[in-house]
Amino acid sequence: MTDSTATPVLLFSYGTLQDKAVQLSNFGRELAGNADRMLGYAQSWVEITDPQVLATSGKSHHPIVRPSSNPEDSVSGMVFQISAEELAAADAYEVSDYQRVSVRLASGLDAWVYVSV
Repeated sequence: MTDSTATPVLLFSYGTLQDKAVQLSNFGRELAGNADRMLGYAQSWVEITDPQVLATSGKSHHPIVRPSSNPEDSVSGMVFQISAEELAAADAYEVSDYQRVSVRLASGLDAWVYVSV
């Protein structure tokens, strides 16, 4: 976290927000995180057409998750501690196919994550 007086925010990423280039572009720094999992979700793919997001990630398809009817399903990723300003930057990066929701991770932590609308 860049400001030690700010309240930390937890963000879970299973996709491009784990990429160093995407982190540098959106947050101005590389994030350190811990492996975790979302339980009860399944991953698929969404086509990205936003030119700025395409340029930042370099990928035409990004992973996206949806709640699953199979309780055994889970999605692996990383949980990062970021600032509220960095969360706003992540909101601006994500395209309209995603919405930010709070989830309880396998570790017991509550974190923001972007899921299918």
